[in-house]
Amino acid sequence: MIVRAPSGALAGHAALTGMTMKQLLDFLPLVVFFIFYKLYDIFVASGALVVATGLALVASWVLYRKLEKMTIFTFVLVAVFGTLTLVFHNDEFIKWKVTVIYTLFALALLFSQWFMKQPLIQTMLGKELELPDHVWRNLNIAWALFFLICGLANIYVAFWLPQSVWVNFKVFGLTGLTLLFTLLSGVYIWRKMPQQEQK
Repeated sequence: MIVRAPSGALAGHAALTGMTMKQLLDFLPLVVFFIFYKLYDIFVASGALVVATGLALVASWVLYRKLEKMTIFTFVLVAVFGTLTLVFHNDEFIKWKVTVIYTLFALALLFSQWFMKQPLIQTMLGKELELPDHVWRNLNIAWALFFLICGLANIYVAFWLPQSVWVNFKVFGLTGLTLLFTLLSGVYIWRKMPQQEQK
């Protein structure tokens, strides 16, 4: 159950912490992927990623007693692209998976920006935070652009650089960038809160 925080500063901290905890849980399958890649190859690692992502899904349910649509959606794509990688013995599928996920996330954010009553970011975090509409829209468009840039960067690293470089980029580069952007978003949220809410 989500409880509204008593102050804006605490709410901002709770929202940022919640996002970070979820990202840490999402990071565990990537660690498994990295370890199996180093021990075996990209194909064994892809299979391990599918299994680990499924286990992370179960862990989310056990811990929170609910599953976010985005978490389920990500697992489905990981399972599909991971299976295609193994069936066709072609690592291009698992490489494209990253760009497909980021692009679909960006499109969902942009769709909500233009065609929905509330931007998707506000729908996700609006229960913890009270911010002006323009701040929500700025955050929403910023995350959409972030996902698009990451998707394009993945194409370059995946298909123009060695496979080992792409694995490091996927596991550590994109994760680090996402955590950094989450932190910057938290700072932006805090700066845009009414002064009495920050106390």
